[in-house]
Amino acid sequence: MDIAEVAKVSGLPASTIRFYEEKGLIQSCGRSGLRRLFSAHVIERLALISLGRSAGFSLDEIAEMFTPEGPDINRALLLAKADELDRTIEMLVAMRDGLRHAAVCKAPSHFECPKFLRLAGKNRFRQPNKLKENKPKREKQKRKTGQFN
Repeated sequence: MDIAEVAKVSGLPASTIRFYEEKGLIQSCGRSGLRRLFSAHVIERLALISLGRSAGFSLDEIAEMFTPEGPDINRALLLAKADELDRTIEMLVAMRDGLRHAAVCKAPSHFECPKFLRLAGKNRFRQPNKLKENKPKREKQKRKTGQFN
């Protein structure tokens, strides 16, 4: 198959296919004039790459799973990514529920709505601030060592 056929079948632009080849994710099997030629198996590999990208894997992580003998799946990495997706889903569900409630809430102001205040109070919609979390530890350490500003 030439690169135009691969692009049409896979739905990927030729530039992406060339980029994946440069990264070593796929390999052409030759050329016909200036056009790259690929075996039909490249479609399966492109589908795996697309699946991995959709799940949030980097191209480098995907490349590590491809060997000359075929895919070598890192199961620990898959489980870690699944856990990460679970956390993302949990956060998105909370955001969706908050938005749906805010859209139909009868309170004159969202700051008068107990449910909104409860949701906002849990900080479900923001990532924790690492600097604020570490501040108390530094304060305790300063007290122990007697170092104050």
